[in-house]
Amino acid sequence: MRHLFILLISAVLFHSCDKKDEQSTDTYIIGKCELIEVLADPGDGSGTFHSVNSDKIIEFHADGTISSNGSVCYMSVEANNASIGTYSLEDFTINSSDCSYSPMYITFEFQGSYLILNYPCIEPCRAKYKKR
Repeated sequence: MRHLFILLISAVLFHSCDKKDEQSTDTYIIGKCELIEVLADPGDGSGTFHSVNSDKIIEFHADGTISSNGSVCYMSVEANNASIGTYSLEDFTINSSDCSYSPMYITFEFQGSYLILNYPCIEPCRAKYKKR
């Protein structure tokens, strides 16, 4: 009986930890991120992130939408063309009807406090944003 009680308590604790992790991912994404670096590989796998001077911001909203002061469709550093779209935490994609060819899915991932957008290029094309 004692072993059953310990097993039951352990299962409840593990389940509650998983739930917290899921909720924290859902809430962590909400807010603004500022473009700080871009990576455009020359085709030989040697590409690295390079710092950029940009005012481009992307904001994730709790209702599953995004907004930006620059195009989310292209890996531009310009902050002069507002765009909107949606995001999915199921497959970590961003979609915007503002893109010239739609649907165009941009994938994203988190690396610590950085948001990385992966654009659909033959060679790696990535943009790194810092959470504000």
